[in-house]
Amino acid sequence: MNKPINNRAWFLVLPVLVLVAFSAVIPLMTVVNYSVQDTFGDNEFFWNGIYWFDDLLHSERMWNALGRQILFSAIVLLIEVPLGIFIALHMPKKGFWSSVCLVLMALPLLIPFNVVGTIWQIFGRVDIGLLGRALAGLGLDFNYTQDVIDAWVIIVVMDVWHWTSLIALLAYAGLRSIPDAYYQAAKIDQASRWAVFRYIELPKMRGVLVIAVLLRFMDSFMIYTEPFVVTGGGPGNATTFLSIDLVKMALGQFDLGPAAAFSIMYFLIILLVSWAFYTVMTNLDREEGPQ
Repeated sequence: MNKPINNRAWFLVLPVLVLVAFSAVIPLMTVVNYSVQDTFGDNEFFWNGIYWFDDLLHSERMWNALGRQILFSAIVLLIEVPLGIFIALHMPKKGFWSSVCLVLMALPLLIPFNVVGTIWQIFGRVDIGLLGRALAGLGLDFNYTQDVIDAWVIIVVMDVWHWTSLIALLAYAGLRSIPDAYYQAAKIDQASRWAVFRYIELPKMRGVLVIAVLLRFMDSFMIYTEPFVVTGGGPGNATTFLSIDLVKMALGQFDLGPAAAFSIMYFLIILLVSWAFYTVMTNLDREEGPQ
């Protein structure tokens, strides 16, 4: 005799479903609704179809912002990933100094985004900032509010300072998971330091590094607070990334329709990249197999 199925357990997850609906699904549907409508004011909307999407796809403004966003993400990843691995390789493996290094690595990650932006805005100022005054004393004409290259330099350096610790901590966790037997075998075979890294440490860190790259790409691609506080998107539009351009469109110009379409396209880009990284991670796990 088959036992009756009790579905009352679904009521336990009902509060979570309601919370997700109010915090994610309903706002998303509101954005989708705005993206296919237009208004002339007085809270009166009319159907506009895919006009806003088509307009954005032919908008030089959006493509320029996307290009700056991709360039920024590529630069910080090319710097932070090798630097984080280098730091993890040279951190103590155990003992008191290992704990000290872990705490120091975690400190930048605990600072709120707006505070990070404020710190570097003041730090880089020519009149009162330590960095700005030091560079001026060396005879370098550094001014991130007027020079495009200087603005990019301070934003990239700020992001590297803030987020390299995440790569280092994840890489360190991957290194600590490697059994000592691998290192003992390499020592018996008289393998060089590069060979140990190439054939033991890097393959064992591969899954962790994919997660680290995914997290850093996602965060760098959605960065808003830090560059907005430091440069406000300037000078001109030199540091106006997708997120800053979206906020300007939605709040500065109050173009709800284009801003909604913009945010959906932004979301789809992030979703596509996440899917690509998930596919890579799944394939890596399948290739590595059971350890």
